[in-house]
Amino acid sequence: MTTDQVAGDKNPLPRLGLGTSPLGNLYTEVTDSQARAVVDAAWEAGVRSFDTAPHYGLGLAERRLGAALADRPREEFVLSTKVGRLLVPDPAGAGRRDDDGFAVPATQRRVWDFSAAGVLSSLESSLERLGLDRVDVVYLHDPDDHWDQAVGEAVPALVELREQGVIGAVGVGMNQWRMPARFVRESDVDVVMLAGRYTLLEQPALAEFLPLCAERGVDVVAAGVFNSGLLARHEVPDDATHDYRAAPADLIDRARRIAAVCARHGTTLPAAALWFPFGHPAVTGAVVGARTEAEIRANVAALTAPPPPGLWAELRGEGLLAADVPTP
Repeated sequence: MTTDQVAGDKNPLPRLGLGTSPLGNLYTEVTDSQARAVVDAAWEAGVRSFDTAPHYGLGLAERRLGAALADRPREEFVLSTKVGRLLVPDPAGAGRRDDDGFAVPATQRRVWDFSAAGVLSSLESSLERLGLDRVDVVYLHDPDDHWDQAVGEAVPALVELREQGVIGAVGVGMNQWRMPARFVRESDVDVVMLAGRYTLLEQPALAEFLPLCAERGVDVVAAGVFNSGLLARHEVPDDATHDYRAAPADLIDRARRIAAVCARHGTTLPAAALWFPFGHPAVTGAVVGARTEAEIRANVAALTAPPPPGLWAELRGEGLLAADVPTP
C-alpha cells in the first residue's frame, strides 16, 4: 500500500498522516504514555498514515510508534520510515543529551550512509524497532550532500526491495525541491516528501517541481505545512520560527496578513495552511506532527470542511497568493 492508495477521496482527511518527530522528544520530552495517547487519538480520529525515521529521537519515535500500532490490523494503515542516517552505539554519550534537537540520551550517534549496505542495515534496524516485517514507503532522508551515493546505491537498493515486495514504494524526503527534481528525472522514485517548500506562505516548488511530478506520476507528500511553526497558530507571535530558526520580520508580517484574511472568512491560519497544499493535483498526502492528543484532534477537525472559496480569492486580491496558485 502506498500513499496514493489512501488518497481517493476529495476530502484530505484520508490523506493526512501523523508525523512522529515530536514523539521522539523533539526539543522536549514526552512520556511513553503520552506518545501512545497521540497515536491512539490519531487512529480514533481516522488517521491511517504514519511517518517516522531513525533520526527522530535516535530510534525512540520508531519504537513508540511500533508499540502503539502493534495491536492494529496491519492492512489498515500506511507506514513510512527513512534511511540515510545509521544509528551507531556511542557508550561515551550516556551522560549527555543528543545534540541534534532531541531530548534523549546520546547513547547512539548518527552516521550518514547512503550506500546499499547502509540502506539495508538501516531498514533492518527500523523494522526491528517498529516490530514489523515490512513498511510501505522508505524515504531517503536529507541526502543533500550525498547525491552520488544516494542515486547510485541507495535508490537501486530500495528499488530492488520494492520489486521483491519488501517495501511498497521508494521515496526521497527533503527541505528543498531542486535535488528532489533530479531524483524524479534521473531515478526510479515513486514519491517525494517535500518539507516547507509548498505552503500557504511560500510556493517555490510550484513552477517547476510540482508539474514535473504530475507529468512523471510521482506522488508528493507535503510536510512542514506550518513552515516549522510560523503558520501553526492563528495569533502569530513575535518569536515565531521559520525553517527551524527565528522568523524574519517580513515573513511574520506576511503570516499575520494571511491570518487576518482567514479571520474575515471564519477560519484560522492553521486550518488554511493544512488545506492549502491539497489544491495541487500532484499532492497526494500531507504529514503533520503532534505532541498532544489535542493537537492531532485539532488538525483532523480543521480538515473536516474546507475554507470558503472566498478566502483564496481575497488572498489573491491582497497579493498574498499568486493568480496561478491552485487552491482547494
